[in-house]
Amino acid sequence: MKLPSRAAALVAPSLIACLTAASGMPAAQAADARALPSVDMEATVKAAQIDPRRSDDALTPGAKASVLLVERALRDRHLLDAKWVDGYFGSTTIAAFAKYQKSLGFTGLAANGLPGKASLTRLGAGRFTLTRTIGPGARVSVGGGVIDTRTRSMLAEAKRLLGRDLVLLQGSYNRGGDPTSAGTHDGGGVVDISVKGMTPATRTAVVRALRGVGFAAWVRSPDQAEWPWHVHAAAINDTDLSSQAQHQIGDYYLGLNGLAGRGPDDGPRVTIRTWEEYRRR
Repeated sequence: MKLPSRAAALVAPSLIACLTAASGMPAAQAADARALPSVDMEATVKAAQIDPRRSDDALTPGAKASVLLVERALRDRHLLDAKWVDGYFGSTTIAAFAKYQKSLGFTGLAANGLPGKASLTRLGAGRFTLTRTIGPGARVSVGGGVIDTRTRSMLAEAKRLLGRDLVLLQGSYNRGGDPTSAGTHDGGGVVDISVKGMTPATRTAVVRALRGVGFAAWVRSPDQAEWPWHVHAAAINDTDLSSQAQHQIGDYYLGLNGLAGRGPDDGPRVTIRTWEEYRRR
């Protein structure tokens, strides 16, 4: 039943008061939270991977408003010059954010310049709230390697789509474990997958499935470097990514192959999406 407008006007404040009381949040605090602008964490993290790799000043679609809020907060903490408050999460903003993370006492991957939930929440206190929050989850052992639970879920879905198992050659958090990886496996979200016994068509199908669920993925061959045939995959928007893996993902969005020479992407064309975007389809 639709209430008359006058009755609705009387009911709405009472309903809000009841909901506020149920949440345990003081009415004034709830009103303040509603008044704050919001930062889309997914879009912000995506921009922080893509923008530093651009050769132009194009902005990552859907990220400008959120990045501006983050940059203004960094500016007001005297960590970022006002001229860089432009909605472009480039290398200067990455460096400023890393400096902020370190000021909080964070180290290692938690101070990699990629906005994590904890650091973004602290930065936004009294200034903005977070929407579409993301995180890598706990570290787990899989197939003799270590990955995070977000990556594990992504791999499980790729396996389901393929109808076959995927064997890991190398997991994540493997600092210095493989000199040929150039640091990409030092953080989270990155795996190498065996292609032993696979035909070229099957290798391509594996890459397509991995890309479909949110990885930047490529078939790697011995012609490219001193490594065996394998599939290399980096989980887009994993906030534990090493800086090298962040660069690979930025290049993937820009149509490149993720190698040092920044050649054209040689993998199957799919709609580029994050794991969260895939799940919302």
